Amino acid sequence: QVQLVESGGGLVQPGGSLRLSCAASTNIFSINYMDWYREAPGKQRELVAVMSSGGSTNYADSVKGRFTISRDNARNTVYLQMNSLKPQDTAVYYCRAEYGLGAYWGQGTQVTVSS
Repeated sequence: QVQLVESGGGLVQPGGSLRLSCAASTNIFSINYMDWYREAPGKQRELVAVMSSGGSTNYADSVKGRFTISRDNARNTVYLQMNSLKPQDTAVYYCRAEYGLGAYWGQGTQVTVSS
């Protein structure tokens, strides 16, 4: 089992930046995929960014060129750097880990982009 704790959300103006963190309770090398999802009010949860254990990444078209997923192996932490934020990026952001035969979610962190 893996426990995930997100942090770093908040209120930011359009065009601003935030960095989200997701701390895992196990060595992230053993996690097949670490993902960031988001869920906006009235919308389905959507995949934002993915990082494999080998380090390959993939992004939703809506965030390509603005968001970057990265990791710090020593801290067992995955990050989501979000730049050039737009009001439509407002959502609860969740970290997810595909580990063994299971998938584990964090509790979510709110990101609000508004002037």
